[in-house]
Amino acid sequence: MKRIALLSDTHGHLPPNIFPYFESCDEIWHGGDIGSMEVADKLSAIKPLRAVHGNIDNVKLQSRFPEDLWLDVEGMKIFMTHITGSPGKFNARVKKLLLERKPNVLICGHSHLLKVMHDKEFNVLYMNPGAAGNEGFHQIKTLLRFTIDKGVMKDLEVVELGKRGSTFVS
Repeated sequence: MKRIALLSDTHGHLPPNIFPYFESCDEIWHGGDIGSMEVADKLSAIKPLRAVHGNIDNVKLQSRFPEDLWLDVEGMKIFMTHITGSPGKFNARVKKLLLERKPNVLICGHSHLLKVMHDKEFNVLYMNPGAAGNEGFHQIKTLLRFTIDKGVMKDLEVVELGKRGSTFVS
């Protein structure tokens, strides 16, 4: 059994109130646009970090984190990449990979829009945790937590971290 904290689009900022949400997790996953090596290092110091780079990440972050990450966790095949499009509107690169490799879960970021839904066309669970940083048009900073146990995802939780630009939950 693995408990995961999933975030994305930190853009170089970690809200101070985010850290308690990692305590009960085994790993932290980041869907790209980390924004700084400092953020990556802070997350890595807390729990094992699995991440992909995003379109705003510099060369150092791109060399540390891949564009695509394929994981087999507790019997679930996970595909993580920053830019995918959304269900019904996946980009051509992602469509090709979904058809070829048939993951159970597709994790992304980029849109800053929290969305979790099953895509019937590709039979994949789409997960975008929204944005945990201050940059972007989102109004509320968010992350997801969930458990994967013997091929089943359960205990999915949306965590609101406060308004964009704020330090603490209001």
